[in-house]
Amino acid sequence: MKKGFTLTITLKYLGLAFVFGCFLIATGCNKGFENTLPQSFRNDTAGLGAGKRVLYIVLDGVTGTAVKTLAPTNIAQINAKATYTYDGLADNKYNVITNASAWTTMLTGYDYTKHNVTAEDFTGLNLQATPTIFTRINSSINNARTVSIASTTVFNDRLATDATVKQNVSDDAAVKVGVVAELASNNPSMIVAQFHSAETAGAANGYTASTPAYAAAIQSIDGYIGEILTALKARKGYSGENWLVIIASNKGGGQSGGVVGSNIFNDPSRNAYIAFYNPRFSSVKIAQPDPNSYPFVGTAPRFIATTATNVTAIQNNTAIGNFGTTGNFTFMFKFRDDYGQANYYPMFLAKRSAFNSVSSTGWGFLFGGNSAQLDWGGTPRPGFGIDIRDGRWHTVAFTIGLLNGVRTLTLYVDGLTRYSGSINGRNIDNNIPLRLGGDVGTDGNTQTNLLIRDVALFNVTMSATEVAAIMRTQIKSTTPFFSNLLGFWPGNETSGTAMLDQSGKGNNFTYSSNVAFAQFEEISPNVSPDISPAAYLSVPNGVDIPMLIYNWLNIAVSPQWGLMGRLYSPTVSLPTN
Repeated sequence: MKKGFTLTITLKYLGLAFVFGCFLIATGCNKGFENTLPQSFRNDTAGLGAGKRVLYIVLDGVTGTAVKTLAPTNIAQINAKATYTYDGLADNKYNVITNASAWTTMLTGYDYTKHNVTAEDFTGLNLQATPTIFTRINSSINNARTVSIASTTVFNDRLATDATVKQNVSDDAAVKVGVVAELASNNPSMIVAQFHSAETAGAANGYTASTPAYAAAIQSIDGYIGEILTALKARKGYSGENWLVIIASNKGGGQSGGVVGSNIFNDPSRNAYIAFYNPRFSSVKIAQPDPNSYPFVGTAPRFIATTATNVTAIQNNTAIGNFGTTGNFTFMFKFRDDYGQANYYPMFLAKRSAFNSVSSTGWGFLFGGNSAQLDWGGTPRPGFGIDIRDGRWHTVAFTIGLLNGVRTLTLYVDGLTRYSGSINGRNIDNNIPLRLGGDVGTDGNTQTNLLIRDVALFNVTMSATEVAAIMRTQIKSTTPFFSNLLGFWPGNETSGTAMLDQSGKGNNFTYSSNVAFAQFEEISPNVSPDISPAAYLSVPNGVDIPMLIYNWLNIAVSPQWGLMGRLYSPTVSLPTN
């Protein structure tokens, strides 16, 4: 009796595996995977028997998003027996991507930082240093027949010089004809088929599924794929062969490139559809990580106030935090309370002389029971309305501006409006510096222990929607209203006594000499931190494809090759003897 056998493998991320869940993907660079096949089964790496061959279909300019929306018939059938993704990446870089660079990456296993190709003219290409899959297969397998059929002449002329056979054809329909003929008449080890019509349509009209010319080009290519797969299965020796079919966008389309640190998943020019298909594969969809699962990682100053000592950060410019009777402002920060119990009423961030009593001038934030409140010159004194003494990161903001002609103070906590009321004509300015950290406590009710991060002051009144979006992020030069900053203090130092103003205004805080900096790494529902680079490795990238091809063809990958991709191992069901 035959039993099903499942071979899976997971990618291990150092320190952040819990963030992205369990993906059925790769091991580390240039590493094979554990052979758990039955002893009687031929040891051919992926365990699918003899006759291993590769059909590699390159889709120029086809975004994963468009494929997902259009759900072309043949691609949908492929997904039913494939490890696939609509969130794949041409690469995980920030430069402007080109067809030439993307092709070179997916045919060599190196990204542009090593193959040096960035422009469409292939300047910098050195195939001696970064050989293509044609070169390595032909040098590793006796009598290998590698074939490249391309609708873009430069694709073959620059990257398929070592292919056994290369055909430059006039259009995508001719690519299909050439592949079908090769499958019917010859004995290829690998066929590469390059389709370019979607890129042409997208560049002229837009790379979206709602663009008729672009959508029509993708549907036409899908029809060609269907005809090619029919020809593949009609081969006389097909029952004794094991074909790995790879269908992969070289790149996406649209505006390309971004600021370092921005989310590459939001770069449409890098969004790729990638599928690894074989009739014995199980269907495994790989999606990009949920943004809500990204960990908030970094360092922060710890503001402790005991009955013996306290830690503070004092603003060097006493005008910071004065709001007068006119003008528009938004102030925000993040904090995590680690005191862990209710107490009354230690102030922890304020611009006032007395931290332990009500004052008619100045303002400040203070704890109250298991929550906190904002004291605005004694009144109003709106509360946060939630339990914030839970050891989690929370976000706080207030805005000052005219609402129906009335100067209004609005308080936000964790993205929600908690209070809105008039401060018309109120002037609580003073020459006391803005301060983070509480007073030395008199007893348990006045002690504090908290982390504070990402303090920011803008000279604009943001809307509720804008506050909710920005207060949970990590501010950077691309953040809306960045040019309106009067001061921005991330508090991400690891030493020293300066809490640096990164707005460019030079309004630093000075830490007390006893400050200590705490490392943290945690998930908070209230914070949308910057994406970790590890997230980009959780989906197939163009650079990963050669590694899988070599593995499929039983070509030993030498560490000296220095391939930059990871090995993706599709889930397969195999018989046991």
